[in-house]
Amino acid sequence: MNGFYFFDYTYFIFILPALAVSLVAQILVQTTFHKYENVRNGRGVTGEQAAGAVLRANGLPPIPVRAVGGRLTDHFDPRTNTISLSQPVYAAQTVAAVGVAAHEAGHAVQYATGYAPLKLRAALVPVTQIGSNLAVPLVLIGLLLPVQYSFIAYLGIGLYALAVLFSLVTLPVEFNASARAVRALAETGLLDEDELDGAKKVLRAAAMTYVAATFSALMSLLRLLAIVNRRESRR
Repeated sequence: MNGFYFFDYTYFIFILPALAVSLVAQILVQTTFHKYENVRNGRGVTGEQAAGAVLRANGLPPIPVRAVGGRLTDHFDPRTNTISLSQPVYAAQTVAAVGVAAHEAGHAVQYATGYAPLKLRAALVPVTQIGSNLAVPLVLIGLLLPVQYSFIAYLGIGLYALAVLFSLVTLPVEFNASARAVRALAETGLLDEDELDGAKKVLRAAAMTYVAATFSALMSLLRLLAIVNRRESRR
């Protein structure tokens, strides 16, 4: 193998741009959330109450909404049909808390209504976990072995492509959950117009982290392909 995997030109072409995009996305979500977690909503609605309101607006029965530790650790678990809200969201009466909680409730609505991309993402989870663990080791083994064993490296690339597919499928799931959240908040009147605009900004910033993650996964895949193809071209 000509050069080291982590220290060749492909790192600068593919990985540095991905790191830059990820950094910008993280800064954006942190600053936007911080701004609106300091803005109290006019109706004094907590994150927990907002999640319940979104469920009711979609004709769904209540499901458990629990508080969890950490910051921006909010999530919906389809295995237990439970919404988990972080401490700055669960009991907070802020614009950010309502937006984030409504988004997680949007995932619960997706699950209850059989939203196809969510079902596809769930089906990809076990395959992606296996592929993510084996992909890079297989690529490295394939590069260290004689060229006739390059198919091993391409097998690793194929497995890594499953992780990229998972990231791509995640995008419509996240954007749709936010769209459901915004629609429910508008219909229920939990937030006034200015507050709703703030919640939208929080959700857009959060969505950009998923876009950045997908971009990073795609750039990593392209890097693996470039490394293996470069070796093949020198056969």
